[in-house]
Amino acid sequence: YLTNNMTTLDRFPISFKTHFSGNYFRHIVLGVNFGGRYGALGISRREELMYKAPVFRTLSELIFDFEEAYRRCWHTLKKVKLGHCVSHDPHSVEQIEWKHSILDLDKLTREDFRKELERHARDMRLKIGKGTGPPSPTKDRKKDVSSPQRGQASPHRRNSRGDRRPSGEKKPADSKAMPDLNGYQIRV
Repeated sequence: YLTNNMTTLDRFPISFKTHFSGNYFRHIVLGVNFGGRYGALGISRREELMYKAPVFRTLSELIFDFEEAYRRCWHTLKKVKLGHCVSHDPHSVEQIEWKHSILDLDKLTREDFRKELERHARDMRLKIGKGTGPPSPTKDRKKDVSSPQRGQASPHRRNSRGDRRPSGEKKPADSKAMPDLNGYQIRV
């Protein structure tokens, strides 16, 4: 949201999966391309894993810099997931493509990893250069209407009052059940 008005700044998600001391960790940053240079914005307890000024000539230079920063924190980079550019339209209903390219470092040589990163960067440039057709779709907002109608793919909700619990009664906790987060989208 904070970078929406910066239309010359191309923004795309970068997700990292690392391994340290028997555990796996995930971290996501907002990759940026400004004037042909790559950088990133993010949140981390480690300064070297947050802000990267847009000074990297290629996407692979940026990702290799992150890999080195993780190495200095004793983490081994396992996977990198790259999405396509995010729309600047604050009312867009276009879904964010979080995982256009999934690069598993255990299965790629260093040179293949670099080539895949540059292929992804080229795909983003081509998608931006073509203009991907008409502007991203927006929802029409109507006065005095609380929310838009759900489509067929929307998650179903409880319909009857019988499905609701009295206000003081809590649902029993199921420690094994993991919530399904696949349908959620974070707006950037």
